[in-house]
Amino acid sequence: MRITISGRNIDLTEGLKQAVEDKLSKLEKYFTPDTEVIVTLSVEKERQKIEVTIPMKGNIIRSEQVSNDMYVSIDLVEEIIERQLKKYKTKIIAKQQAESSLRKEFIEKDSGADEDIKIIRSKKFGMKPMYPEDACVQMELLGHDFFVFRNAESDEVNVVYKRKGNTYGLIEPEF
Repeated sequence: MRITISGRNIDLTEGLKQAVEDKLSKLEKYFTPDTEVIVTLSVEKERQKIEVTIPMKGNIIRSEQVSNDMYVSIDLVEEIIERQLKKYKTKIIAKQQAESSLRKEFIEKDSGADEDIKIIRSKKFGMKPMYPEDACVQMELLGHDFFVFRNAESDEVNVVYKRKGNTYGLIEPEF
């Protein structure tokens, strides 16, 4: 792994650089030696922030952590990236993509079946034709954040959903 460290509004001491390299070197077991890791340390008022970006083929692993102590932020960012990598691993195994950036030993280990997506409930319901405004009212009555319905105007399956600010969105298929 090649780690590039830069700073904004902060004096990059050897201690900080060493702390970043020590923490992120724990991630070497996941990556090939030519993987680039971009680290930016910054201070904004009393906030100590670290941003770590790892570009990979087809994806980017990224984490940003803020605290009152830069060393705490460094510890947190490493944990978050490791968690993201474990999730990403299951996607790679499923889709067989981006293998060139990760070590084969990491991919071949247990696929992390405990983090697989599990559908715990399935529901069937009839869809009578209705207008989007009526679907919004029905969604509110049910207390849901979205509602699937057959649009009375187009006879297509649509989805209305609740947005911030007490507004609504409509998803219409496009073929």
